[in-house]
Amino acid sequence: MKKKLKYIVVLIVSICINVLFGTVDVSGGIQASGQAAIVLDVSSGTILYEKNIYEKLPMASTTKIMTALLAIENADLDKIVTVHPSAQGIEGSSIYLEANEKIKMKDLVYGLMLRSGNDAAIAIACEIGGSVEEFVDLMNTRASEIGANNTNFVNPNGLYDVNHYTTAYDLGLITKEALSNPTFREIVSTKMWVAERSSSYKYFSNKNKILSQYDGGDGVKTGFTKKSGRCLVASATREGMQLIAVTLNDGNWFNTTMELFDYCFDLYKPYTHFTKGEKIHNISIVDGKKEATYSVTKKELIVPVSESDSDIISVVKAPNIIDAPVTKGTKIGLLQTYKNGKLLDSTELIIEESIEKLTFKEKVMRFLF
Repeated sequence: MKKKLKYIVVLIVSICINVLFGTVDVSGGIQASGQAAIVLDVSSGTILYEKNIYEKLPMASTTKIMTALLAIENADLDKIVTVHPSAQGIEGSSIYLEANEKIKMKDLVYGLMLRSGNDAAIAIACEIGGSVEEFVDLMNTRASEIGANNTNFVNPNGLYDVNHYTTAYDLGLITKEALSNPTFREIVSTKMWVAERSSSYKYFSNKNKILSQYDGGDGVKTGFTKKSGRCLVASATREGMQLIAVTLNDGNWFNTTMELFDYCFDLYKPYTHFTKGEKIHNISIVDGKKEATYSVTKKELIVPVSESDSDIISVVKAPNIIDAPVTKGTKIGLLQTYKNGKLLDSTELIIEESIEKLTFKEKVMRFLF
């Protein structure tokens, strides 16, 4: 496997790397049995498998991925929540909350994601949004921010409603965003949680069999209603490459998901396009105690590669000359990575080191000597 790395410094810097990269032939070795399915790479967002990924469908309790994300982003998880009376007795999966029960937000989120508590979803919605309706507005706003433009939420738990829908693609995007949050990743990969509550129903075991039955399985959420069918969003990591699989309305949900993972892990191997802190391009410093420094990447990018040759092209959008002083960690630009002309990833570039401005005396000495 040959990979060529070439830096060209002009007003921008282009990084061209020949890697082995391809797309799955969906009509080939595997076909998901559900109504829609997608597999995508968490790091780059690359789609590795697709079937009806833009079809609008109900998603049952996989809705709770968004509910959990908003809870984590907008609440202190150690806060004691007073359960809103409307959360008691909600139909479907439950952690058996009682009206006005005192419980930590953290325990509500674990009950939401491990036991799929519909009542936990209502309690979270009322606590964060003030009402279910206001919280649903937050859900739809956040979905729009993520780019899930074919998604519409009408409740926080996924109980069937004709106007409550998503697509496999959107659900993959939402999950990718959620998995960027370390707290979310920790919660959805937990097999057992013991809540701090007086109720005997405090032991939350995870319903997601991917965690125990698939090598590398590390999340995310199951979902089922009679009208939505069996829906599953799962994640798995091997050799540093994390994949998300979404299957909607699939009676063979766990087997389908494991087959999709096997297929993609066999076909694709992780390729580190750049590492966190990698030096990208040289920057001249005007009137600095050092005359130059580097921009470095803020994160690493691992992309899946297969047996089809193609180019991944990264373009640096950053100045080549800046004035002193400069501060380590300051954002200086972006490293944008493209595949076949399509934006794959955008990573911040930051200044590698702090450089002070020359004093007048130091300027004179530099000029003279």
